[in-house]
Amino acid sequence: MQKIIFWKLSGAGNDFVLLTGGRPGTAVLKNLASKLCAPKLGVGADGLLYVNKAGVNSVSVRYFNSDGSEAFCGNGSRCSAWWAYSSGLMKRKKFQLRTISGDLPVEIVSAESVKMRMPDVPGVKAGFKGKYPPGIELVHFLNTGVPHAVVPVKDLERTDVSGLGRALRFNKAFGPGGANVDFVKKRGGLVLVRTYERGVEGETLACGTGITASAVALALAGQVKSPVALVTRGGDKFRVWLRPAGSGASDIYLQGPAKLVFKGEIEI
Repeated sequence: MQKIIFWKLSGAGNDFVLLTGGRPGTAVLKNLASKLCAPKLGVGADGLLYVNKAGVNSVSVRYFNSDGSEAFCGNGSRCSAWWAYSSGLMKRKKFQLRTISGDLPVEIVSAESVKMRMPDVPGVKAGFKGKYPPGIELVHFLNTGVPHAVVPVKDLERTDVSGLGRALRFNKAFGPGGANVDFVKKRGGLVLVRTYERGVEGETLACGTGITASAVALALAGQVKSPVALVTRGGDKFRVWLRPAGSGASDIYLQGPAKLVFKGEIEI
């Protein structure tokens, strides 16, 4: 048995187990993600973060979904930034995150509030064609570090996020890797978002890349303007800034909550 020290973090209910130090290889991290993120036999989380200082003003972040697959994670990256600052690993409030999607600037705006630049979106495929389940009338497809299908719905509360999300997540229209699925509804000046995440294979309380995808897709459709205010399933508020660039967007920033839940130790 091996004892592992970990930190549990939450980005608006999107929860993570964070590890640091040592030099574990990719296979080890994939295995740890599956074990530690297990809800009943492990710590329980949507994914695993492996974080280390990478330079005077930079932190490296690797993210693994609970099924062991490696990906980019917006909320996980923001949580990593908050942990790095609150733990004293980084002294400045502005620094760089080295991620699988490139180096991204991040800023600690206030206690438990983090703003981070997101990857540019080269293009949004509005009204993306495909054979979708009954009731799905419109789908926008784009990549915000990972692929997302943004689906406007009339009644977000009654939408079968698990059933429709699962069906759309594996839809052939999105290629062999499938996509995350964001169901969205405008209400006043807000965009309400519920996300089915691939790799987690279920609905999460928040998804940073999904929130960003929803804001970009609706902004390019002319339905909202930057900065976009969004609310997650858990009721937390986010803001997304963006600049339309052709059929895509650049200068995209995501701001929202990130906090440390607890520190612990587990034997595996």
